[in-house]
Amino acid sequence: MGGHRFPAGLVSNKKDQEVNTPLHIVVLSDGKAGHLNQSLGLHEALQRITPCKLETISVGDRRFPSPTEISKPDLILAAGHRTHLPLLLLSKRLGCMSVVLMKPSLPTFLFDLCIIPRHDLKGANPPKNIIPSTGALNRVPPPGDQERQGGLILLGGPSSHHGWDEAGTRKRVCSIVEAGSERPWRATDSRRTPEDTLQSLQKQCSGIAIYPHQSTGPEWLPQRLAEAHETWVTEDSVSMIYEALSSGTRVGILPSPKSGTAGRIARGIQRLIAEKWVTPFEQWKPGDPLAKPPEVLREADRIAEIVLDRLLPQSTPSA
Repeated sequence: MGGHRFPAGLVSNKKDQEVNTPLHIVVLSDGKAGHLNQSLGLHEALQRITPCKLETISVGDRRFPSPTEISKPDLILAAGHRTHLPLLLLSKRLGCMSVVLMKPSLPTFLFDLCIIPRHDLKGANPPKNIIPSTGALNRVPPPGDQERQGGLILLGGPSSHHGWDEAGTRKRVCSIVEAGSERPWRATDSRRTPEDTLQSLQKQCSGIAIYPHQSTGPEWLPQRLAEAHETWVTEDSVSMIYEALSSGTRVGILPSPKSGTAGRIARGIQRLIAEKWVTPFEQWKPGDPLAKPPEVLREADRIAEIVLDRLLPQSTPSA
């Protein structure tokens, strides 16, 4: 995964249009923030390459959006099972390109491009319209040149793939904070984190400041990731692991009990460990810095370049 070049200048999305015409991108949303963030992450990566105009449309429980309500876009992006049929029908009726994020519930050949995490794919040679990704895409911007200091703890919670060991997690976090007592530490949780987990952590580990997710806005985590020298994430929080890797921070993994359904998720984490992207707690020694990843994991930017090259080559800026 090499670095990416973001050429300057405005480009056209059709050969006979004005140079300043932006790409028109429609994002279909099922109302789930995690799904919407993946589509917006790809849109924002496209925007870093070429000007884009965004239109977001809700689908699902409300009536199906009519093609007459939408001016013809260049691309329609969608994530989440409830968006798949609207994505397919709208793209066909409007005559525009379709990009689905995550493994779709409909056959993949129906879409122009499918962005699917590697751990959800079977076989080494997927069809040309499938782009394997390392984890789900996200909205974390490219890292700047600001000085990194302090540490960040990101807590998940029980899920269909993992259980939760609160006492063990508190003990591990306290040992990390104690070993790095010369730097400030912050911790936040997620909607799956059991109630009072953060408060219990702070009582046992006074050197940490807590920030419940209910009191943080959408920009809080990207900003804290951009500042952190190292970040520890519980193993169950796959999306936060990839967000951390996208930010340029060094990443450690706190173990969570695995359930019988954790196979594909666990394989993805083991791949990150084997390729030295992350450091598991079991391999970390107090006082040692976390290992630096091979590079900053910029999957949204990498895939944005592929999307433009395959679907809208006339929109790719010239070198």
